[in-house]
Amino acid sequence: MKQGCLYIVATPIGNLSDISQRAVETLKMVDLIAAEDTRHSQKLLTALGIQNRLVSLHDHNERTRSDSLVGRLINGENIALISDAGTPMISDPGYHLIRLAQDEGIRISPVPGPSAVVSALSVSGLPANRFYFHGFLPDRTAARKAALELLTGIQETLVFYESGKRISSCLSDIRDVFSGVREAVICRELTKLHETIQRGTVDTLLAGFKAGELDERGEFVLLIEGTTRKQDVDLQLIQRLLEELKGSVPAGKLASAVSRALRCPRKLVYELIMNMKDD
Repeated sequence: MKQGCLYIVATPIGNLSDISQRAVETLKMVDLIAAEDTRHSQKLLTALGIQNRLVSLHDHNERTRSDSLVGRLINGENIALISDAGTPMISDPGYHLIRLAQDEGIRISPVPGPSAVVSALSVSGLPANRFYFHGFLPDRTAARKAALELLTGIQETLVFYESGKRISSCLSDIRDVFSGVREAVICRELTKLHETIQRGTVDTLLAGFKAGELDERGEFVLLIEGTTRKQDVDLQLIQRLLEELKGSVPAGKLASAVSRALRCPRKLVYELIMNMKDD
């Protein structure tokens, strides 16, 4: 008996028009659709005029459900895997199913389409030739800062998913661990009615949320500049040193000391000191 195929189907992250023709045809053709949330996915199928059977595959049942799904694939059924939005497996369930299917030699075929990560990178203005996708950071501050500490040396653009409830506290922790001068971009409600894309530094974006100028509601993709010369400079530390020393130490010597302490180029520190003096 010929085995079936497992299709990994990308679905819209907001705008329904982003669904591909191939995705629609695949969802109509398969014998079964495995969905992260069947109630959510049923609304999508109804809007697309697709009548097909749905079965849930989420974080809490993936290990047990994968066995039965692979059994169906072995018996010749075709199955589509979809998530609530975007491309499956990107911070979504599906890993155990795909690995088990691979172990059984089952064909796995991607049906590409929308992805919040790629969409955000494409409009960010940050380097996208190389990037580091982390997904969701931990909820609690201590754990989140610990996770961020492990990322301090990464030179590629950092990409996170975040909820509106935590976006401000997340930026605050990023400021504390990375510094507030890193360039950052928030992409809110991508492809939806209230889509917002805002670029600035960690400090300016955080200030915007605190002042109520930026909307905290919705879903966010947060992009942070990778490690650069500028990121390593603690502006608050330099400011304190300038105030305490009150000009008693020449700017050149101060720049040398700070650059050694923070392991960043002396020229950049000197320029920052000159700018602060002018201010």
